[in-house]
Amino acid sequence: MKTTRLIALLLTLGLLTACAEMNPHPMDMSQAVQSASSKADHEALAKHYEEAAAEMQLKVDEHKKLLSQYESKGYLYGRQAEDFKVHCQRLVNIYENAVQENLSMAKLHRQM
Repeated sequence: MKTTRLIALLLTLGLLTACAEMNPHPMDMSQAVQSASSKADHEALAKHYEEAAAEMQLKVDEHKKLLSQYESKGYLYGRQAEDFKVHCQRLVNIYENAVQENLSMAKLHRQM
């Protein structure tokens, strides 16, 4: 009886955690961009974009490590090794593009 309650509690907790809203941008970006009028506003936006770029760069580094693991020890992953490699390479490309875009936006706001 206690075991089933514990399992039900853990499943409920897991479900609530999975359904929690993830907000990657703590500020409303469209509102912040539209209302930016002073140098300080644009500096804050530039800083936000640089922080986002730094986060994306961490993801790039993480997925590059995984990719090298899949390439060097693909035999550990069986038939799925090639799928893992392709998946990681796609994510690396996506995150690298996000880094460049965020840095570009930061540069634009620093020039305003």
